[in-house]
Amino acid sequence: MIIKNIFSLATSITSLFIIILYSNISSKADETNIKYYSKDEGILSIMYHRFNEAKYPSTNIQMEIFKEHIQIIKNSDFKFHNPDNFKEQFNTIKLKKEILITIDDAFESFYFEAWPYLKKNKIPFILFVSTEPVGKNGYMTWSQIKEIEKESFAIIGHHSHSHDYLIDETNDKFMSDIERANKIFLEELGYVPNLFSYPFGEYSKFMKNYISKNFEFAFGQHSGVIDVNKDKFELPRFPINEKYGELERFNSIINYFPLEYKKLLPLEKHLTKSTNPPNFIVEFFEEQKNLNNINCYSNEANKWEKSNTIISGTRLSIKFRAPFEPRRGRVNCSLNDEGKWRWFGIQFPIKNN
Repeated sequence: MIIKNIFSLATSITSLFIIILYSNISSKADETNIKYYSKDEGILSIMYHRFNEAKYPSTNIQMEIFKEHIQIIKNSDFKFHNPDNFKEQFNTIKLKKEILITIDDAFESFYFEAWPYLKKNKIPFILFVSTEPVGKNGYMTWSQIKEIEKESFAIIGHHSHSHDYLIDETNDKFMSDIERANKIFLEELGYVPNLFSYPFGEYSKFMKNYISKNFEFAFGQHSGVIDVNKDKFELPRFPINEKYGELERFNSIINYFPLEYKKLLPLEKHLTKSTNPPNFIVEFFEEQKNLNNINCYSNEANKWEKSNTIISGTRLSIKFRAPFEPRRGRVNCSLNDEGKWRWFGIQFPIKNN
């Protein structure tokens, strides 16, 4: 009888532990950010891939231009954000904007071209690594990644295992891909990175929820400036390449500020035939002035044009001209707020039917 009671008590304790553990995981997934008008100057994140690989202009930047980018940031008196402090400082309102550099894919051209320059100048950055191609032709080796990881100003981020179009795969295959990368990171680095970057910036609601339960933050490839109100698992970055890295454009980009909002719909960014075009709504804060000055552009029907925006109080909606074409739909909005240009963008992966 005593043994039976002890067993029953142990079972109850175990069940309670599981419930508490699940509650903690769920609460993290449902965690909401600060939701008040903060006047946060924000963290502007920029994304690079290849360096001095001219045959890949859509993902490449020439080193001489990259150095010009760094000099423009320095001349603008903006501080480089150390990603080692990203979690600690995320909910802190920035009185002066900071610049966060991120590198995706761990191409070997980064190691041989950009890394020596960044190391010499101790410029902080995140290197997002997909584990499957490491050591293959054109990619960094684990030895090179570990060399970078030792520096206090460099952080290794998680970029999946395969870097496939995971949004096209089943949910099980997506989770299996992430778990496989986790095992390799543990074997090679001794830990799993807590910062994630969605391959191609694409994610569904399921993918985002899964990532939110296993990582601290996640970055996309939609443009905008991070502020304390931004969703921790839909963080924006400005992609930079040969076309979109021209100095005049770069000067404009680093002078953008956050356009803060309470809510952006739809929550499901992965569009299907029945949800394309989406019911697009943004709810701003009452303190945000000059909303009538907002301009949005979108690429429905694979053609960039000024969006048909409707402003009602603090709510913005867009009546799209037509469905978005595969592979991605985009919306970018800017606001001249008494001389400060505020910006946010969103990306919609389109499901092939």
